[in-house]
Amino acid sequence: MSQRWSIALFAVVMALLPVLPGIPPFWMVLLDNIGLAALVALGLVLLTGVGGLTSFGQAAFCGFGAYTTAVLTTSLGLSPWLTLPASLVVSGLLAIVLGLVTVRLSGHYLPLGTIAWGLSLFYLFSKLEFLGRNDGISGIPPLSIGSMKMLSAGSIYYVIWAAVFISCILTLNLLDSRVGRSIRALRRGHLAAEAFGVDTTRAKLLVFIYAAILAGLSGWLYAHFLRAVNPTPFGAQAGIEYLFIAVVGGAGQVWGAVLGSGIVVILQEMLKSEMFSRFGEGQLEIVVFGVLLVILLQVAPEGIWPRVSAFWPFGRPTTKLPVAEPLTKRPKSDIAGKALLEVQGARKQFGGIVAVNDVSFQISPRQIVALIGPNGAGKSTTFNLITGVLAATAGQISLLGRSIAGLPPQEIVRRGVARTFQHVKLVPDMTVLENVAIGTHLRGRAGAISSMLRLDRRDEAKLLAEAARQIKRVGLEGQMHQLAGNLALGQQRIVEIARALCADPILLLLDEPAAGLRHNEKQQLASLLRLLREEGMSILLVEHDMGFVMNLAEQIVVLDFGTKIAEGGPSEIKSNSEVVRAYLGVAA
Repeated sequence: MSQRWSIALFAVVMALLPVLPGIPPFWMVLLDNIGLAALVALGLVLLTGVGGLTSFGQAAFCGFGAYTTAVLTTSLGLSPWLTLPASLVVSGLLAIVLGLVTVRLSGHYLPLGTIAWGLSLFYLFSKLEFLGRNDGISGIPPLSIGSMKMLSAGSIYYVIWAAVFISCILTLNLLDSRVGRSIRALRRGHLAAEAFGVDTTRAKLLVFIYAAILAGLSGWLYAHFLRAVNPTPFGAQAGIEYLFIAVVGGAGQVWGAVLGSGIVVILQEMLKSEMFSRFGEGQLEIVVFGVLLVILLQVAPEGIWPRVSAFWPFGRPTTKLPVAEPLTKRPKSDIAGKALLEVQGARKQFGGIVAVNDVSFQISPRQIVALIGPNGAGKSTTFNLITGVLAATAGQISLLGRSIAGLPPQEIVRRGVARTFQHVKLVPDMTVLENVAIGTHLRGRAGAISSMLRLDRRDEAKLLAEAARQIKRVGLEGQMHQLAGNLALGQQRIVEIARALCADPILLLLDEPAAGLRHNEKQQLASLLRLLREEGMSILLVEHDMGFVMNLAEQIVVLDFGTKIAEGGPSEIKSNSEVVRAYLGVAA
């Protein structure tokens, strides 16, 4: 049964819960609180679990949503339904302001930054007069439809859970798209994503705003559920609890946000009741709650949802690809007779260390060139200079006569230069197909909103069809729907080649592509590279397997300590005494 039926079944179960005979009113309150927490945790699943951006400040965005509707309904008398877009817009705009600073942080500075502005906003809520200071705002009108006012937990239940389901579906749609793959690629660092055209700062800001809007929606519902707001629910402790929920449910798992919310909210209430009945005082449940969470994360470090979904009979991903027309290819006939890549006096210094020392070489169309040398010779650094990962200290790098020195990686791949990496940079919990499809990023046009509304299916079908074509081309059709992290290292390198081919490059840079491959696999790779050359592609490769290089490359550039010591054909390089002394050895 498909994921669509799985979601429908869950929705029916949740719809029937309130009408079960004898259900206590307190259970309805609990279910409402679970739904409110799930909305915030859902944003954190996308922000932290998928995008790799840890935030402790999401409770503040709940506050923005809650206080916006509280002020507009009590002071201006607006209908609560009219304040919904205002609450979302305020949360989104403030997320832009905070996100422009926050998403540029990395490492431990990022969570510390979210704690800092989370605490600041909490104290701001408690000090502003028009927000009621510490007392907050009361008398907020309930939601209503016609003459029916949603005054009870049961009456607002359907609104809260409709918001949860709609948000979950929109999030699933977003992740199953070109934009979603760019977000998922963030967690493995920015290098690989940028190498295929992803604007990583924009992607981080997008997911930051989306998470803030979901938190603002939760805050809006919270205000009309309790009909009063004060700063307490929007402090640092609440922000930490929301992050706990996302982690317990399964960071990166959309339905884990709902499951985690249920576990944490119910566990808190059970412990609070039990501790009070046994010891006659509160706060002790916090200690027990913390211990239980630590035990839970020891037992299930990836969260609870991955374990539950392993036994879930529905929602298995489909392996059938939609039929789509092929993507438009980059013309290669108009580059004949021109120098494709020219590296002239390229130099890169890191302080007093010269990694690349005035290196010059040229690649012609339909040519395979190898860049060889001992470890630390500057080969990967040269790759990084060509692809814009590093800026050259001096020298010039040109593609088809136009300088690409100083351009960002996104612009260089747009011009037709794609690459693989010395250390494999795949997203291990994405399938081979999804990883390879990242390479098509610049060949698609659909944005976030069209992806969430499923208006991108035609565009998406083309991208996935191209990814599947390249996977078949490199001989990994049988592994197309496996997780990339489950493949052997040599196969992962081949996946990287397929991903690079999806960018439709005129120049392909391969960093140790044959490492980890068996003899037959190396022969197949060599045949593929020769076929690519015949189709008009040029290839620059770094490789330590000299048998592979000598049988494949037409031109070889040799580096030693960042300096070019030789350049020529395979036979010339084999007989060069300086190359033999520095790298090949007497056995060569």
